[in-house]
Order: sequence, then C-alpha cells, then structure tokens
Amino acid sequence: MDVIATAGHVDHGKSALVRALTGMEPDRWEEERRRGLTIDLGFAWTQLASGRRLAIVDVPGHERFIGNMLAGIGSVAAALVVVAADDGWSAQTAEHVGVLDALGVRHAVLAVTKADFADPRPVLADARARLAATSMGDVPGVAVSSVTGAGVQEMAAALETLLAGLPAPDRAAPVRLWIDRAFTIRGAGTVVTGTLAAGTVRAGDRLRLGDREIGVRTVQSLGEAVERAGATARVALNLRGVAVEELARGDALLTPGAFRYTELVDVTLDGEPEERLPAEPIVHIGSAAVGARLRQLDGTALRLRLATPLPLRIGDRLLLRDPGARRVLGADVRDVDPPELHRRGAARRRGAELAVQEVGEDGAAADLARRRVVRTADFTAMGWPVPTAATRLGPWLLAEGLVEELASTLPALVAEYRRQHPLEPGPPVDVARRGLGLPDAALLRAVVRPPLELRDGRIATGTADLPPGVHRAVDGIRARLAGDPFAAPEAGELAAAGLGPRELAAAVRSGRLVRITEGVYLAPGVDEEARRRLSTLTAPFTVSQARQAWRTTRRVAVPLMEWLDDRGVTVRLPDNSRRLR
Repeated sequence: MDVIATAGHVDHGKSALVRALTGMEPDRWEEERRRGLTIDLGFAWTQLASGRRLAIVDVPGHERFIGNMLAGIGSVAAALVVVAADDGWSAQTAEHVGVLDALGVRHAVLAVTKADFADPRPVLADARARLAATSMGDVPGVAVSSVTGAGVQEMAAALETLLAGLPAPDRAAPVRLWIDRAFTIRGAGTVVTGTLAAGTVRAGDRLRLGDREIGVRTVQSLGEAVERAGATARVALNLRGVAVEELARGDALLTPGAFRYTELVDVTLDGEPEERLPAEPIVHIGSAAVGARLRQLDGTALRLRLATPLPLRIGDRLLLRDPGARRVLGADVRDVDPPELHRRGAARRRGAELAVQEVGEDGAAADLARRRVVRTADFTAMGWPVPTAATRLGPWLLAEGLVEELASTLPALVAEYRRQHPLEPGPPVDVARRGLGLPDAALLRAVVRPPLELRDGRIATGTADLPPGVHRAVDGIRARLAGDPFAAPEAGELAAAGLGPRELAAAVRSGRLVRITEGVYLAPGVDEEARRRLSTLTAPFTVSQARQAWRTTRRVAVPLMEWLDDRGVTVRLPDNSRRLR
C-alpha cells in the first residue's frame, strides 16, 4: 500500500478530488459535509489500474485547522498539492507548501482543480514554477474537474508514476505509529488509527504506550482484517488493556526498547533563519504537537526543551511552528540525550559540534567517542547504528580504542592509590571504576592487564610490596618462624616490631604471613608442615597430641586445628578427635 496526503487552500476542491479518485467520502463529520469544509483529517482509499492500493489522507485547508493538517501530513512521504484554476496560488497554498518543504518532502504531484470553471493552464504553469523552488522540485501537474470527471484518469496515471518512484519503506524497522484517531467500537473496544511509515505490526504484538506495554488484539488495513500490516500502510489497531480516554492524537505506539523518550533535544535548521526565532515554538512530528522552549546554540544549531517528552531518534524531521505567525521551520534531530551546558562558551562549542556531525556510522562513531561508554540498547534507541570498530562488553558499548586507553591509564591510578595507601595492595574496584569513569565495575575485567590483577575486590599487583619498615618487621617474624614454624609471636612482640592490625592485614594480603585467628600469625606453608607432622601420629589423634607434634601452645594449637578443619586438611570426628583427610 502507498499513502499520500493532500495539501492546499480551503475550498480548492481537495475532498472533491479525493471522492472522484476513490469513490469514497473523506469527510467523516456531518458538520464537515454540511459546511463543505474539511475540519479534521479524512481518509479514503482506492485500487489503481496497476493493482496498487492507495490511501489518501485528506487534510483541512483552512488556516484555523493548520494543526490538524500537520497531524495528517507528518507521517507520509508524498503529497497531492491542489490549486484551484479559478483562484490560483493563495496564502494558504503557500503555507501548506511551506510545510511540505520544511518536512523535506521530495515526492509530489500537482492537481489544478475546477478546470471546468477557468482555464487551468496559467495556474498550472505558475504553481509548477513555485513548487520547483521547494524540496519537491519539478512536479508533474494535471488539470482536473471533479464535476465533469475530466482529467481524473490522467491524475490516477500521474499518481501511479509518483508512487512507482517512492523509496521502499523499511518493514524490518521498529514500529512508531503516531495515533491520529482513537475511538471505541461496540464489542471490540478501543481502536486507534495511524499511518505506519516503517516496520510491521501484527496481531498479538506488544507495543509500548508511554511507560507501559499494551497488546494488539487485531489489525485492520483499508477496512479489512489482516494478520499483519507492513509499511507503508494506513492501519487500525484494536488494543487490549487501554481505555479510549487514556489516548489522544499525538500519542505513539512503539516497539518496546527501540525509542527513547526525551524532553531535551538538539536539532539543526536547514539554513540560517531569516527572521528572529520564536522563543516558544510548537514542535510537530507525526501527529504530535507539543510546546517547547528554544535556545539558540550557534549558527543553525538549537536546543529544544519540550513541554511533553516525545519518542525521538537521531535523524527525525521536526517542524517548528511559530504560534504567533504563519511560519514553519524544518529541523533535523541531532541528539536525543544531549550534554548539559554549564561552562562559558559551552553552547557555542556544542553548536559547532552539531554543525559538522555526520549521519550514519561515522556520526555514530563520533557520538560514541564523546560518550565513551553507553549501553548498546540505549545507543541504538537513540537512532544510531553500532559502529563497526566499537567494543561490545556485555550490555555495554565502548568507543574505539577506549579499552586500550583505559588499560594504559590504570597502572598509574593503582600506583597513585598505593602511594596514598601504602598498606593496601591497590584500590577497591569501585574506586578504580570511578577513577576511570566507568559505569559498571564489571567492565574492569577488560582493562586489567598483568602485572595487575583483580584480587579480593581490589585491583592489585601480582606481588604487592609492603612499605620498607613493615617489610623488615615481617622478615624478622618469618626468620624466627623458619626455625620454629608454630611459635606464633605474642601480641606484645608484634606491637614491639611495629606490626599493628593494619600492617598485619597488609602482610596477610601480600601473602607474607598467614592469619590463623585474631593474634595468631604464622608463615606461608604452615598447612603443609602441620600435615607432615600429623602424619607421624596414629589416627585418630587429639588436639593435645597434635600440639605436642607441633611443639606449640594451646593458644596456637586449638585455632590451628580448626583452621586445618576448615581447609579440609583434617576431619573432625564426633568425639572431637581428628584424622587426616
């Protein structure tokens, strides 16, 4: 299916032309038909001679209903511009064409209606010349009379040619369906309609609406029930779990996780504005219209603070409408998660960045380099592709070369921490994480390289050196234990040697002493020596027998036996005797 929208001045025959092309009445409301004036969006469809199905969104032409017009035309890629032969180009025609130009619409066909009232040739030539100066360029034109039927077949043929040149929609893209109508059908419940510009929606899908997910019960397209509808299409979705009172034009149904709601967005205009920009424009996208506060950054770059968050992506096209003047500006979304601007000159620098920002993978790589680390799901929800050279670590995406940069930075960070805390083997992982600016401690595993290692919740060197004074005191203790391995020094001896709790803890972390229990420290390898001496006893043996084999005191023997039990060297029996495992 293809979808186009009408554009043109009130009473220039847009709805009459739609009726002539489709045989359907696009005006839905009795008041519209009574007044002969399209107030809200109308919809009609037909099958062309080639078999192509065409849906037409008929928009109101009166200037009072420009908001409704924008809601109808915001999701379509092509337009049917209508100018009456007996009236010609008007201010409202210019406004509608200005909207199409601001949207960047490149595909259109011109209909000069009421050809039975006046000679259409001068209007046809004038309108085509005016359109040639817009994004639509050289537009084919057809003179037509909806009353006599003259030119209707030629118009259908022109539409066939127009549709054949439209770019193919991406049916695999995430769904973002801007709602243009919401109503209730007895026996079915809540129904919404919209133009599906990309993606595919199916019965049974779960779609996000604001901060919750809702179900799609059934799908209709052009009045027929279908299992699925792929872009481009006019669709009606019967929703489960939401009341019609909870919906409004401008709400969006989204593929979960594929879009980011934002109230702060950086955009760029097509060129330097000729007039002063409105401080509080109305921002239009799809069928949505929200107020905003505008801040000019530098040149064509702007920052918008939206009154209501919108699901936007990099590359989206916005319309900025001045509510106090008949003026619209087109703007491209450049960032949906922009940095704060606190320092002097930050706005100017940010504007300069946006002025040279590229789209596609190059732009994504540059944006990732600025962010350094971001969740992959968040990055793609912004609208960026994943750069080929980026590094994926679990749910995280790291800029090209960042892992190596951090790996080379970490040793200096560890050395500085050890200088400030000489009794500790290295910084705790959370200290290292903050020092490197990483959002998740799990990322440290990728940047820790020998001789550094992750050990006991810290980033430490493989052999943590003790301060010289502590090193000498520990060497003295170890020298004494070499001759009598179970003669653990008393607390007074340790204190006299300058080994307090912090120094002893550092010696244990460095592997130069073994803590058996509070106040009992022995040399590494004591477990093997204890096993060797116990092996000379007849099993089972008592703690007293073990103490004699070790030639030590109960102060050492009791906790040492329990320490050996915990490590599986010995097995405690029901009568409190032991045997070697």
